[in-house]
Amino acid sequence: MSTDTDTGTPTSDSGFSADLRSQESLGDALRDYLGRVRGGEIGSLPAILGLVALYIVFGLANEQFLGMLNQANLVVQAGSICVLAMGLVFVLLLGEIDLSAGVAGGVSAGITALAIVDHGASWWVAVLVGMGVGAVIGLVIGLLVAYLGIPSFVVTLAFFLGLQGVTLRLIGQGGSVAVRDEVLRGLAIQNIPVVAGWIGALVVVAGYGLVSLRRYQVQTRRKLQRPPFALVALKIAGLAAVVLTITGLLNQNRSPREGFVIQGIPWTLPVVAVLLVFWTFVLGRTAFGRHLYAVGGNAEAARRAGITVPRMKVAAFMICSTMAAVAGVLAAAYSGKVSPSSGGGNVLLYAVGAAVIGGTSLFGGRGRAVDAVIGGVVIAVIANGLGLLNQASYINYIVTGAVLLLAASVDAISRRRRSAAGI
Repeated sequence: MSTDTDTGTPTSDSGFSADLRSQESLGDALRDYLGRVRGGEIGSLPAILGLVALYIVFGLANEQFLGMLNQANLVVQAGSICVLAMGLVFVLLLGEIDLSAGVAGGVSAGITALAIVDHGASWWVAVLVGMGVGAVIGLVIGLLVAYLGIPSFVVTLAFFLGLQGVTLRLIGQGGSVAVRDEVLRGLAIQNIPVVAGWIGALVVVAGYGLVSLRRYQVQTRRKLQRPPFALVALKIAGLAAVVLTITGLLNQNRSPREGFVIQGIPWTLPVVAVLLVFWTFVLGRTAFGRHLYAVGGNAEAARRAGITVPRMKVAAFMICSTMAAVAGVLAAAYSGKVSPSSGGGNVLLYAVGAAVIGGTSLFGGRGRAVDAVIGGVVIAVIANGLGLLNQASYINYIVTGAVLLLAASVDAISRRRRSAAGI
């Protein structure tokens, strides 16, 4: 495990530590990984194993679960949860919490819908307005937390209550605003053309491969410590297998009726994928991301190293609320409307659960954008699979709560093992 050269804090999840380990072969890389797992750095491994287990159990219990029609629906269902969880990762990395993220997304989606319906705004203008509203909400929360020193739990709880009143005032009791814009509604009910889907998949694989090989070449030329080339090639091949397999399956006709064709990748998937790539780059390859991990690992050490801790907190809350706005739009596209209850209920709990289940630490300093996506898929699979089995609603709550508790327990145990190992 490496440490930040400026702050002395762990940076294993930041993406920079890979340059500091010497691995000459796949065997060395495997031993290094197993050593880190034994030391408590398990990341999203439990979530991945749990996801595999869920697919096996639900696949055996109901043959419809593995059908491509259901899998495409699952992609759309998981989209808003994954996006909201990605935003929450930034706040959780600092050891903070944002209880208002769900309803902030509801308010932003409501304003987006009203901008289109009442003011005739274009969809992209309305979405930008909604994202701007989310950013302002995050700015106010961040200022109260970072500069006034009010605990984030109290501030965001107040916003959780207040923002629900804002949505109610905008839409009215028992009312709703329909989302009929072809582009926004199409995010949930339309699919990418088959040819475009294949082109996009090949671009993703080629782009990842070129970036990985370029980085390896630079590390070799500068005589930096690096992973073995075989591991780099294996990662490229693994990503190619996953992306091309998903593309091939979703491009098949999944319509249950003859003469009616449903094929192609749902538009929700590339939206989530683009956001995942962007935030992965921000967290793993920028000074901002490195500073965020430093503050989450040890705020006082980060401050002494010259990092403006309050600004980092404000930025994290702004990112979280802006992503909540995007998640709110995706949820509205899926349901076809925005109501006073949008973003309320269990939305936030599922998103926080997704981030934690995926491997983001509740203690701060550890987490990645991909953790949110993996955890979001786990949450969606549980709800989808139990729904197909016609289980009562209370079963869904119990199972999801048990999985979240298990994930939090694993996080606490891993943290204790890291401390015992001096990592």
